[in-house]
Amino acid sequence: MLEAVAFYHPVEREEVELAQDHNIAALRRRASRRLPGPIFDYIDGGAEDELALREAVEAFDRARLMPRMMVDVSTLDTSTTLFGRTIPLPLMLAPTGLTRLFHPEAEQAVARAADAVGLPYCLSTLGTTTIEELANPAGAPRLFQIYIFRDRGLTEEFIERARAAGYDGLVLTVDTLVAGKRERDIVNGLALPPKLTPRSFLSFASKPRWSLPALFGRKFDFVNVAHRVETMSDQPVSLAAYVNGQFDRSLTWRDLEWLAAKWGGPLAVKGIVRPDDALAALDSGADTIMVSNHGGRQLGTAVAPFDAIASIADTIGGRGTIICDGGIRRGAHVAKALAAGAQACSIGRAYLYGLAADGERGVARAIDILREELERTMILAGVSSCAGFDRSLLAAA
Repeated sequence: MLEAVAFYHPVEREEVELAQDHNIAALRRRASRRLPGPIFDYIDGGAEDELALREAVEAFDRARLMPRMMVDVSTLDTSTTLFGRTIPLPLMLAPTGLTRLFHPEAEQAVARAADAVGLPYCLSTLGTTTIEELANPAGAPRLFQIYIFRDRGLTEEFIERARAAGYDGLVLTVDTLVAGKRERDIVNGLALPPKLTPRSFLSFASKPRWSLPALFGRKFDFVNVAHRVETMSDQPVSLAAYVNGQFDRSLTWRDLEWLAAKWGGPLAVKGIVRPDDALAALDSGADTIMVSNHGGRQLGTAVAPFDAIASIADTIGGRGTIICDGGIRRGAHVAKALAAGAQACSIGRAYLYGLAADGERGVARAIDILREELERTMILAGVSSCAGFDRSLLAAA
């Protein structure tokens, strides 16, 4: 008797394969197979010797949990509150620039996956989808990541566009006054749009699934700023040159006060690692602190976000919300950040690997992996709710 043979449609086969990716590292491997080398390096790389990039993850891995026994964990509450909204998991999807580099559906695919489970998604100023295209006033929380440009009129325009589109909050990034020295990108000659070099030609040519949509699909562009930024043109624009030319190095806390007054709503400051800066941000009008070293892509030897949480939490004493941004690769990492004093975590690379692997389905898989791991960690650590995490769960260093 002949055995039945299963023939899968290509999409169905991809879904089966994706379900077999049991951790973020597996999504990363799938992304590396899908993307040309220079594009994968843009997701995967950091500044200079990539010490801050590695430390962001290794700081979590060094920490050990002290589980509680004989606790009723038959029911779990993984919800928390961010930007005035209750969300089902202590996660938000971070702003990432140039998302169309990784999948043709770009930010739209990420937003749909976040919306499906009710998580906040933050659109980057340097994204490839407009503020208006991603408006979602009746759905999951939507945030806009903003810079204070030399041209304050452009910043004011962003505030009004975000307000009109019903965004729940702004995220001000403060650690990008000059571009970090991202040496993988320098070697690869990464520009927007991507350009072919003798070094990169074979890499692009060997990945037609990426290259054909990139060549014939929607144009790569900083769509939210292209109409105001003089450096944008039909010629490739160096990312470092763009950042260096547009961002204002004279910023002070008074500029945050100005932004907070103009916006008048929930406001996070991203890029804080010092307790005194966290206090200054709250005093200047922010209500949320995103403890972040920009994914290790700016200051090459910056402290790991996880290592900065406890001192910030102790210093601000509950005045504001703390989000740990950077290094999250496991649900246990989320648990450790909550135990240290954060109320939530922000993921960037984790979902970008999923996006590159398989678009919206890949992002959804990344979220699901972290949810499953967090829930398992909570059960095994004897914690029934996010509010139940505290410093006693972390072993002394």
